[in-house]
Amino acid sequence: MLFDRAYLRWTLPTLLLILLNLSSNGVADESYSMGECYVDGLADRLRCGYVDVAENPNNPNGRKINIHYAIIPAIKNIYPNEAFLAIAGGPGQSAIDNAPLFNDTFAQIRETRDILLIDQRGTGRSNILDCPEDQTISPLLVNEDDFDSIAETEKCLAAIDGDVTQYTSINALDDFEAVRKHLGYGKLHVYGISYGTRMAQLYMREHAGALATVTLDGVVPMQQSVLAIGLAIDRAFNLLISGCESQARCQTQFPSLRDTLVAIESDLLVTPIKTQIFHPLTAQPTEFLLTHDKFLGVIRLALYSPTTRSLLPHAIDQASKGNYQAILGLYSLSMEGMDIAMGMHASVVCSEDIHRVSTSLSADLEQSHIGSTMFSELSKVCSVWPSEKVGTPFSDTIVSDVPTLLLSGELDPATPPEWAELAMVDMKNSTHLVAPHAAHGVAMQSCANRIVAQLVEEGSIAELDGDCLKKGQARSFYLNANGIDIVMPSTEQKTTSEEVL
Repeated sequence: MLFDRAYLRWTLPTLLLILLNLSSNGVADESYSMGECYVDGLADRLRCGYVDVAENPNNPNGRKINIHYAIIPAIKNIYPNEAFLAIAGGPGQSAIDNAPLFNDTFAQIRETRDILLIDQRGTGRSNILDCPEDQTISPLLVNEDDFDSIAETEKCLAAIDGDVTQYTSINALDDFEAVRKHLGYGKLHVYGISYGTRMAQLYMREHAGALATVTLDGVVPMQQSVLAIGLAIDRAFNLLISGCESQARCQTQFPSLRDTLVAIESDLLVTPIKTQIFHPLTAQPTEFLLTHDKFLGVIRLALYSPTTRSLLPHAIDQASKGNYQAILGLYSLSMEGMDIAMGMHASVVCSEDIHRVSTSLSADLEQSHIGSTMFSELSKVCSVWPSEKVGTPFSDTIVSDVPTLLLSGELDPATPPEWAELAMVDMKNSTHLVAPHAAHGVAMQSCANRIVAQLVEEGSIAELDGDCLKKGQARSFYLNANGIDIVMPSTEQKTTSEEVL
């Protein structure tokens, strides 16, 4: 659900995302269609369909694309004129694929209002801009140093059907409005997570009259490029280390965690490690190539959830002792494939973000390995990817009096709390709540979903209270593997790049 879960490397998967299939009864040659459908993970029958729109809004008689939606119907539809629109992140995620997650998180809202999910243009079923994946090499043996960003980008462009310059946030916003009007909803309660908060803010700017309330969860402010995430990741790394140091048992078990992490990074920068492990899916002995980027990627993705985050000190410590099974276990969570439409991801970032990296931000990113790597790779991609750069007004603050709730997780490795403070400068009817023990996606990790439901029910921020967010305790770190003694198939060996399969 997050724009920042990939390095824009088409061969690398993302983490902990729900993969679903939608069966729609829509007829392709109709301009508008509705039917019934089911999604994996939900027993409920949904109402699904699509709206036919111009791929290029400036050429209404040109090529058309279908914008697909799914409605999770209200249990008791007391407010038929309203819907709760949940906007997915990425950019590149399918909202419909995440229907079970949205349904579980916002069950209280669904009691009285429909939950509306729209696959943004370029994602899911809405003319997805997907890139071919290299199936010739196991994810366990991928070496990022062998990846040619420009060549892979050109390959992706050749495989895509559509004018990629048209898959921007502004055009997608018009699609959302087309769906709302066709379905006859007078007002929307908009929830956006991560990149979805950008879409929600644009809704506030362009179509405020259609909005009853707005919730921004993991806020991406309009004023800055998403490339600033490189600095947010470094902040989250430091919070992990200081969190372990502040817990007596963690500090005793892992007294030099920061030095250990630096030492592993330094070794992997010199040469990757090829080691024998048990395959995470088949349990058969196999080889695993641990590279510097893969190692940092595993840690980074694990930081998104308090549960996986709590495993990291033990995993790092074990890696320093030559046991990579814990790191492999975290990496395996991302091995099933990706649900980010990387072509759509590129269309958004290359038109809306890459040129908005200021001189000062660029200098800061150069001090971060992840930040500088991400900026470098995206710059290569955007040097090839056709795009029409957004102008200065795109970066203007959102001036709004729509009741708006902003949610941040103190541990968030992508969108830290200060980003929400920046976004809400000119939101005159807003409040910002910070969950001290949550990471990315506060509504999914805390009582915040009940606070969102209260906002929707009351239509006001006046009585919103975030005290429940503070009542939980910091999650303790795992100190061992619960007594399981893993016997490795064999010892690891250092390998040069020439030896990598």
